[in-house]
Amino acid sequence: MTITITNIRRPNSDTPETLTIENGLIKGWNLPAEGETIDGNGATVAPALLELHAHLREPGQEVKEDLASGLAAAAAGGYGTVVCMPNTSPVIDDPALVRALIEKADALGFARLKPSAALTKGQQGKQLAELSLLREAGAVMFTDDGRTNEDARVLRLGLEYAHSLGMVVSVHAEDATLRADGVMNEGAVSEALGLPGNPAAAEAARVARDIEIAALTGARLHVQHLSTARALDLVRDAKARGVPVTCEVCPHHLTLTDEALRGFDPMFKVAPPLRTQVDAEHLLAGLLDGSVDCLATDHAPHTRAEKEQDMLHAPFGIPSIEVAFPLMWTQFGEVLGLERLLHLFTGGAARVMGWPEPTLDAGQPADLVLLDLDTARPVTPAEFRSKAKFSPWAGQELRGWPTLTVVGGRVAYRR
Repeated sequence: MTITITNIRRPNSDTPETLTIENGLIKGWNLPAEGETIDGNGATVAPALLELHAHLREPGQEVKEDLASGLAAAAAGGYGTVVCMPNTSPVIDDPALVRALIEKADALGFARLKPSAALTKGQQGKQLAELSLLREAGAVMFTDDGRTNEDARVLRLGLEYAHSLGMVVSVHAEDATLRADGVMNEGAVSEALGLPGNPAAAEAARVARDIEIAALTGARLHVQHLSTARALDLVRDAKARGVPVTCEVCPHHLTLTDEALRGFDPMFKVAPPLRTQVDAEHLLAGLLDGSVDCLATDHAPHTRAEKEQDMLHAPFGIPSIEVAFPLMWTQFGEVLGLERLLHLFTGGAARVMGWPEPTLDAGQPADLVLLDLDTARPVTPAEFRSKAKFSPWAGQELRGWPTLTVVGGRVAYRR
């Protein structure tokens, strides 16, 4: 199969070019047109985005999301590859389940799926899962995300085992006893609202512990959805000491703060919680200086009925995979610059995993996205491919929307 995409521009270039794709690979630039021709309408072309942290809910929670809706949403957001989390029903701790998910996803034709698998059986934090068999089945990461690893010795053993397999362990770094029943950031806003708070120290204390275990084992530790200035400082210091630790930050922790919860709207209830403006600015500085390795969405769809419960009972999480790049480009494009922002969505994530950095060179896999960097369009949740048709950013005018996503040489999304 051959596709020629015309009238596209490379990042930070005004020169229109043509890209030819053949048999799933990039054939070359500015060749004579062949096969199906697609007019890029002057959009900017980049490697397809890479998502390291998405909840696709299958198996067992398909009322919230399933592979078809979640991977279609990812493609609409410009993502070519998605690492899904294992906190499903049942938990993804069985090699047969990993294989089944990959096989089903491959047949859908949307974004590519690379499942993570549970570090411990049932994500109970007590006994390691069959990590070697899970890796052989296609799992690319081990994590008990959705739960915190309370037993330090079990985490140590898991890191050592994963290290022997050349795998990354990612962690939801939050001390469950300090977090307790907190539903939002502990601070002036939670006190004013009379809601139980989750202190920044819950994240910092667990990040500090996990970094020490990573230093002890030499294993690759990835800290998910960092939300506090203090935790980022701990990661920065650990990197300076040579500890093999990486971290991600989510767009919602950069663009929203706990002030959004003054209306008691559980739309803004996420885990870890929205923090302060000081934290958000510190995280942004981490994107600039390289302390933060990549951006991830923590796409967490729920039913509308679930999210419309009160603050104490509504689940944590929001859908965000379809708006992540436009949100970041619109709010921080001038600060970060296009190349840095694209790196945080692509090459930075690849480095966390130990994968080759994606490029658009001839001979490379044809995973790419066209981005309309200039045209503003509103966030319209009713049009989401995700089953979760709500958003904290509903109605906001954003630029940078994907217009075409190609995965493995096939069109996975076209606006």
